Amino acid sequence: MNSERRMANNEWTDTLAAEPCSAPWRREPWSAHYSLICIRNWAAALLALVFLSPDAGAQEAAKPKRGDWTMWGGSPDRNMVSDETGIPAEWDIKAKKNIKWSAPLGSQTYGNVVVHKGRIFVGTNNGGEFRKEITGDKGIVLCFNEADGKLLWQATHDKMPTGQVNDWPEQGICSSPLAIGDRIYYVSNRCEIVCADVEGMTDGENDGPYLSEKYKDKMDGDFVWIVDMFDELGAFPHNLATASPVSDGKLIFVGTSNGVDEGHINIPKPAAPDFVAVDKDTGKVAWTKNLTANKIFHGQWSSPSYGVIGGKPQVIYGAGDGWCYAMDPKNGDVIWKFNLNPPDAKYILGGRGTANEIIATPVIVGDHVYVCVGQDPEHGEGIGHFYCIDATKTGDITQSGKVWHVGGEEFRRSISTCAVKDGLVYAADLSGFLYCFDAKTGQKYWTHDTFAAVWGSPYVVDGKVMLGTESGEVFVLQQGRELKVLGTMDLMTSVYTTPVAANGVLYINNRNTLYAIAGK
Repeated sequence: MNSERRMANNEWTDTLAAEPCSAPWRREPWSAHYSLICIRNWAAALLALVFLSPDAGAQEAAKPKRGDWTMWGGSPDRNMVSDETGIPAEWDIKAKKNIKWSAPLGSQTYGNVVVHKGRIFVGTNNGGEFRKEITGDKGIVLCFNEADGKLLWQATHDKMPTGQVNDWPEQGICSSPLAIGDRIYYVSNRCEIVCADVEGMTDGENDGPYLSEKYKDKMDGDFVWIVDMFDELGAFPHNLATASPVSDGKLIFVGTSNGVDEGHINIPKPAAPDFVAVDKDTGKVAWTKNLTANKIFHGQWSSPSYGVIGGKPQVIYGAGDGWCYAMDPKNGDVIWKFNLNPPDAKYILGGRGTANEIIATPVIVGDHVYVCVGQDPEHGEGIGHFYCIDATKTGDITQSGKVWHVGGEEFRRSISTCAVKDGLVYAADLSGFLYCFDAKTGQKYWTHDTFAAVWGSPYVVDGKVMLGTESGEVFVLQQGRELKVLGTMDLMTSVYTTPVAANGVLYINNRNTLYAIAGK
């Protein structure tokens, strides 16, 4: 790969020399920002998911993944795959071809779409100032009507008083909500786990026990309970808290985003939890886990996955020390851990080293976990690693659990979650390459160069693989072992998120607009 050629094609590279340690959300509104994690970043129902309660939105292995898309990845295994059909392979936002409706968002949007009970939820910032009396920089979750894109209500979160080290300006909310029944759960820009009513205040009721909302008009969000991970648990998020929650039906699981301070070396709260489980009904903390201690490289922006592997329930998390951890959902005990960095890898400030953290979300398919390493995109391109892990083992399984691996110049740093469908893995790296691997062996079938940085994730739906880029293009390829590009759609400005299909409609948002796409 010609790194110089690729670097010249990406606007974010201009900031690397001047700010080698800057956080991804550090850019001004016109340039590239990191969807961390917001990425949060994605889901097939091939895994038999065993839940503790029937209201968890569980999807059994044999059940097609159609209908609502209720969380990051569509299901707890986080596989970026949908079984929806009739999804167009082409559209045109200028000519409005196959555009059902569009809705304005904030000026920067890194949250991914969630569709639930006729409503659409997406995290953004307050650049749109849809509530004219609510001005200035805020974290926002917008709720739209699924049928026509009408704005129903917004949840508003003020910025943290500690400033940009914990809550970087203009980034909004990167967490993708988890929707269960009449509740949504997400992590705010203030490092809070938030449980909110799906109806907001539009029903005329302020559901408790939380009754201290600052904004209480009909168009505002209705918070049911809030767990403040900063004040109550002592977490110190580096630049932004971003995790997208997952659930086993009884508990809500999130990472705390605990990380380094503004000097990018000191970890102010090394004993604070990296991970927390809370009761979904009350918000009561069930358990916390410190996995990394003093080993965090930079920040922690991955999101957890959940599944039953070898008959054993596991919640799986990619941490800021480059290790992937599987925990017992009941108590947080570590079942296994896997180091994605080679023994001689070294983290050097500003992306100049060879060790990386995990930003992508682990994907569970059967007994295997697929996950890769990466860094803040402003650290630039670098050596990466993508692994298939046997998750039936216990203990330190760095050697015994490795099924296959690709890395070095063959797979660069990545913040993208993968998609696994029909025995094939679709994975992308920050350098702009989309790969197709054999899910069992890691054999590479093809590579496609998008000639732009990739922050979102590949998405498989209706026989197609879709991937958005920083240049504002969405590539549509044919699913399968043979490389075939079906089209390239221009969304006019950067796409830092991942497409989502629900109820026969494809949803894609660029930096400031949400598009509903459907065939006619």
